[in-house]
Amino acid sequence: MVSRNNKGESSGTQTKLVTFAGGCFWCMEPIFRIQKGVKDAVVGYSGGTKATPTYDQVSTGKTGYREAIQITFDPTLTPYEKLLDIFWHNIDPTDGGGQFADRGDQYLTTIYFHDEDQREEAEASRDTLEKSGRFSAPIATQILRYRNFFPAEEEHQRYYQKRPLHYNLYHEGSGRDEFLAKTWDTHKP
Repeated sequence: MVSRNNKGESSGTQTKLVTFAGGCFWCMEPIFRIQKGVKDAVVGYSGGTKATPTYDQVSTGKTGYREAIQITFDPTLTPYEKLLDIFWHNIDPTDGGGQFADRGDQYLTTIYFHDEDQREEAEASRDTLEKSGRFSAPIATQILRYRNFFPAEEEHQRYYQKRPLHYNLYHEGSGRDEFLAKTWDTHKP
């Protein structure tokens, strides 16, 4: 297990951390895992105050936690700016009530910054997207200081590989695929 500090660095390596909440964490994992320079991607819970949250607790929407993904990456191979771009291209940044079919605070989109450089880059990327005119509604994605991250239960890790039929039905049925294809002319990995 890699130990992690609040500055977004993994001990003993040349890697950094980034933490995103992008709605259903199952849907965020595969898009980051395939990126060159991504060493690990772990789904879990970020932003709340309760010690050791569980999926059942977070699913109530009352814990302050959001379904999130924490990515360990080599910034020389994949810069933070590229990860931000991937994040924006896989969410509806204007949805302030959740993501697609998933509603509630646990599905709100958030960029958790680990240091001031990440905060500045995240804010700049948000501002660029806001000014692009791509969306008629304002950007609702929050940019918050990283506080914590708890890995989700093992059954949720690499869910797209463990239960591909269920994952694909959920991903398509949630409305995510349709929105992303229409908005970004992209396809899921």
